[in-house]
Amino acid sequence: VRGATGLSDFHRHIAALRDRLPFDIDGVVYKVNALALQRELGFVTREPRWAVAHKYPAQEALTLLRGIEVQVGRTGALTPVARLEPVFVGGVTVTNATLHNQDEIDRKDVRIGDWVIVRRAGDVIPEVVAPVVERRQGELPRFRLLEQYPTCPVCRSHVVRGVDEAVALCTGGLFCPAQRKQALLHFAGRRAMDIEGVGDKLVEQLVDAAVVKTPVDLY
Repeated sequence: VRGATGLSDFHRHIAALRDRLPFDIDGVVYKVNALALQRELGFVTREPRWAVAHKYPAQEALTLLRGIEVQVGRTGALTPVARLEPVFVGGVTVTNATLHNQDEIDRKDVRIGDWVIVRRAGDVIPEVVAPVVERRQGELPRFRLLEQYPTCPVCRSHVVRGVDEAVALCTGGLFCPAQRKQALLHFAGRRAMDIEGVGDKLVEQLVDAAVVKTPVDLY
């Protein structure tokens, strides 16, 4: 194709075919098809100046929010997770989706029992976009993280949230098995100590059996 109009027409054409393709895509890449011009344009770090990605909006689906639980991360952050009626979106069946934090839940006014719009952000991480308020029946229960989880669901340490903080934190540190597992995975990861063979399953076993309590114990 030639010119901006040709590119946008091609983008629309592929969008119409997207659901019928035998593989998943999240956009179209335009490339200058003259090798001499490619050499002239060159690269920015690792990205070519002669190729541009034009993404599609994330695919969305409607499903029922069955409940809200929390996951404890490496830093102790308690992240609310939506438990969903299974729904097929963006090429996979989604049963869980992140709700980020209490402020996000309040801003979106998401309630347990709502019909919600779910999408895969960047076609990877499932997230709840918004409730469908018109389908809400009666006064549905709201989620209040600190009221429902005054202590960590994993180690029972106190949960705190700073005055200007969006995130609630478990105060257990490495005493908390959930934080310990994530800390060990981070420590052994490719961008840190790069320890071969130390993955989710092994870390789970080592922590659950109380063999490893700190990264030092790996050695």
